[in-house]
Amino acid sequence: MKRLFSILAITCLMAIGTVNANATTAFTSATATVTSITQDDAAAEDLTFHQNLKKRFIEGGPGFMGIVLLCLILGLAIAIERIIFLNLSTTNTKKLTQNVEDALNSGGIEAAKEVCRNTKGPVASIFYQGLDRADEDIDAAEKAVVAYGGVQMGQLEKNVSWISLFIALAPMLGFMGTVIGMIQAFDKIEAAGDMQPSLVAGGIKVALLTTVFGLIVAIILQIFYNYIIAKIDSIVNDMEDASITLMDLLVRHKK
Repeated sequence: MKRLFSILAITCLMAIGTVNANATTAFTSATATVTSITQDDAAAEDLTFHQNLKKRFIEGGPGFMGIVLLCLILGLAIAIERIIFLNLSTTNTKKLTQNVEDALNSGGIEAAKEVCRNTKGPVASIFYQGLDRADEDIDAAEKAVVAYGGVQMGQLEKNVSWISLFIALAPMLGFMGTVIGMIQAFDKIEAAGDMQPSLVAGGIKVALLTTVFGLIVAIILQIFYNYIIAKIDSIVNDMEDASITLMDLLVRHKK
């Protein structure tokens, strides 16, 4: 009987030891899992903005994301070129008008034309064309100013339509990527024969990334486009006011 109790006691001690060992192993495994998750979160938080942007760009797929990026690069290139051109075309209209008036009073038409030749910008070019026809009559000078004003407006608005094209094209490409990503997600579900969240999440993630990048590109280009249009309107208003002032100067000079 004593031997039986001894065997039972040893068996109980071995069972308790096994349970403790399993519990320790489970606790260690859980701790390692929590530590791994914490390290992954820390690594994700350590990503800089550019690294995170690059990661999202790669996840979105090189096809549509590359085309959207190309729209951004071309749109920004045209916008920067137009901004530089418009800033160089801006003229101090009041100062130019005063200089032309002084030249007319002191040296006549030729002196005024020389002032316009030495001044950059569309306003000076319009003044020159009007002064060049001033020897004929006021109507000829006015027609020359109106005609050359249209030419200058065309120069100011050159390539601006391409920016509006890229503004419309970027989100459309993003939406197309969204539709294709959804189709791919449903194809994977159909092939797997099961509605697994991981299959749906991948396709939807790609779809949403292309849409987001397309909208970001459109927003950036829209800001530049509105600035360029406002700048063009400002220069055109100056051209119209200067043209009226030039006609008044020529009428007074003819008298």
